[in-house]
Amino acid sequence: MTAAILGALFGAFFDRLSELSGSPLFLLVILLIAFADSVVPVVPSETLVIVGGVAAGQGEQSLTMVMLCGALGAFLGDNAAYQLGASAEGLLRSTMFRGDKGDRRLAWAARQLARRGGQLLVTARFIPGGRTAVTVSSGVTGQPRRRFVLWDLLACAIWASYAALLGFVGGKTFEDNHTLALLVALAAAVGVTVLVEVVRHVHAKRNPPDSQP
Repeated sequence: MTAAILGALFGAFFDRLSELSGSPLFLLVILLIAFADSVVPVVPSETLVIVGGVAAGQGEQSLTMVMLCGALGAFLGDNAAYQLGASAEGLLRSTMFRGDKGDRRLAWAARQLARRGGQLLVTARFIPGGRTAVTVSSGVTGQPRRRFVLWDLLACAIWASYAALLGFVGGKTFEDNHTLALLVALAAAVGVTVLVEVVRHVHAKRNPPDSQP
């Protein structure tokens, strides 16, 4: 009974998304949600980009515009998070990073970002919450803005393209069933996230960074 109720609720939710996803305003929703998710990592931006991709696969949206809106929203949000970290550096140092231990933690983060900040920006885009941690930390530790912008452009373009294409393929494959197309695309997205985490974990074990204080 519970499974049937949950199935009905999810079905209704996805049907509602299906109705909204064909609207031109849905592109603006994708942009705004992608922006918000970069600053407050509790908003399902990836889901919205995938939904847009499904709609594109079924001829209701432009795949190019879905990618552009997702990437632009994410890029603007990441840079807002960077600026937040840079502007609130003093406050964060006096609250979250107080004393010698806090100084050592920030120094460690600065070394990691300086050595492989580009790689971290790209991989963190696929880890919920990770993207905000990396972007804010980049601002707090004073990473070069130009390098941050260039790598973040690449990261956001890859992220938006992959999410939109997952939805697009699902929409093309299941043209007569929007809900099934979305579920398949979301399952594939979860699989990619898990794969990224596994690869990152294995790489970290084989190539350990400096010990974190």
